[in-house]
Amino acid sequence: MMKKSILFVLTAILAVSCATRKDVIYFQDLEKGSIPQPDPSYTYPKIQIGDILKIDITAMQEEALIPFRFEKIEMNQGRNLEVMKLEGYEVGKDGTINYPGLGDVKLAGMTTREAQKHLEGLLSENIINPSVKVRLLNFQVTVLGEVNNPGTYTITEERVTLPQVLGLAGDFTIKGRRDNVLIIREVNNVRQEVRIDFTKTDWMNGPYFHMKQNDVVYVEPNNPKVKSAGYIGNVGTILSVVSILLSATVIIVNASK
Repeated sequence: MMKKSILFVLTAILAVSCATRKDVIYFQDLEKGSIPQPDPSYTYPKIQIGDILKIDITAMQEEALIPFRFEKIEMNQGRNLEVMKLEGYEVGKDGTINYPGLGDVKLAGMTTREAQKHLEGLLSENIINPSVKVRLLNFQVTVLGEVNNPGTYTITEERVTLPQVLGLAGDFTIKGRRDNVLIIREVNNVRQEVRIDFTKTDWMNGPYFHMKQNDVVYVEPNNPKVKSAGYIGNVGTILSVVSILLSATVIIVNASK
């Protein structure tokens, strides 16, 4: 009778310590239809106070650009991101950058594309057909929780998706909960929170498919991880406990004979 009780306890422990296939497979509703298309209303990143901008200008007459450029740091072994940040234009508390030849130019609240057009308009007063390119140098996303490589990642591309960011973080661990990924985003000084279900695809055509600067992604531990952390810990500990119980049972049974 005691052996049966121990077997029952062991079975129950293993049952709550295992994740099912349904818990870990992504995009399970793909079989029901085609994958959703990305949100067509995607906008370029908005420039915020504290952002660092890389601004490149070109024109047919290169000498005309001299008053609108400052001397850049020379490096013998290429240019890395940190050096580019030192050369970049920081958006001040008043939302402006100090641009050579133009003075203070307000760019906060504009998208990078709108900032390009605005600078081209200002420069065209002195330069024939200027072309401007604006990029963020401090576009960062933080990934926390049950991923293989949690941390803060600096993104150099203009567009990055949630799956790409999780790929940078090494994907979910087997203990990560796929159906309740938390996204924290700040929009106009208001913090927003949303939950994403990676076992489905309906979120792919919404506003959280593409990441925004300073987004935070948190992957919760799944129920087996929480339960095991609460009272037993891991499989090795489970086996040790079961081994002790079985040994005790054998001793009791032998002593009763």
